[in-house]
Amino acid sequence: MKKFLLAVFILFGLTVTAQEEKEEDPQGWNSTGKFQLLFNQSAFNKEWTGGGTSSMAGNLILDYQLNYRKGQFSWDNKLLANYGLTKLKDDEFTRKTSDRLEINSIAGRELDDSNWYITFFTNFRTQFSKGYVYAEDDITGQEIRSETTHFLSPAYLQFGPGMMWKKSDNLWVNLAPATARFIFVDKDFTSGPTYQDGSYFGVDKGKSSRFELGASLNAYAKFDIVKNVSMENNLSLYSNYLSKPGNIDIDYLMNLEMSVNKFISANLIFQAIYDDNTVAAFQIREVFGAGFNYTF
Repeated sequence: MKKFLLAVFILFGLTVTAQEEKEEDPQGWNSTGKFQLLFNQSAFNKEWTGGGTSSMAGNLILDYQLNYRKGQFSWDNKLLANYGLTKLKDDEFTRKTSDRLEINSIAGRELDDSNWYITFFTNFRTQFSKGYVYAEDDITGQEIRSETTHFLSPAYLQFGPGMMWKKSDNLWVNLAPATARFIFVDKDFTSGPTYQDGSYFGVDKGKSSRFELGASLNAYAKFDIVKNVSMENNLSLYSNYLSKPGNIDIDYLMNLEMSVNKFISANLIFQAIYDDNTVAAFQIREVFGAGFNYTF
């Protein structure tokens, strides 16, 4: 519970000054999208004595929103996709730096022209390609890898009724106290003779899915820090009533964009995940690079 409250307070600390009055959203269908290609590279010639390894890395990001308004009814849909690779000189394998496919949908009806809505939300999340763990072969000394994940393994599906406080498309919090969550995996990963129950994303031996019932909180905040510098925050929290409800799953994603012009920007992406069904510790990811933007 302490982690749950701390994450909420952090998000509101970032956004408390972002908006002061309720913003009126346009009626009917409204869509916005952004495509970004981030790139970073380092190179050293053979005479360089300071140490270092030449590398190249790229990251693709797609952020698309499709929203509908009619009177007191609203329906917000968001697609978030990112995929990144890095290649170190002399390494046999190209490695992933990011891999995420997520779809969010929230339908709601406003209560008496206020900031509060009765809602029903759906969230789906998975990855695009295979994931590996890397090691060194004891005999040959060469680098080897073992597949641990792939598309739809794992995949998460959440849905449930709730209440949303919303000031605009750029600032809202949705609380769903009765959220169903399914975790889907490939049965091949849970069928080995040495597999221990729950050691693969919480799914039992020989099974391909896990059902949970709990409470979820999803929040979104986007605002300008200074001119040409904007911060986008996504926060998801989940507590499973059926098993260890005090262990709150946390998924926080931040994108800090520093615009040079309409097409060029530098981006800092930071993500922190806590899910004790996967690893009983925080997973941290950070990507920084300059890139090309296309807004549509």
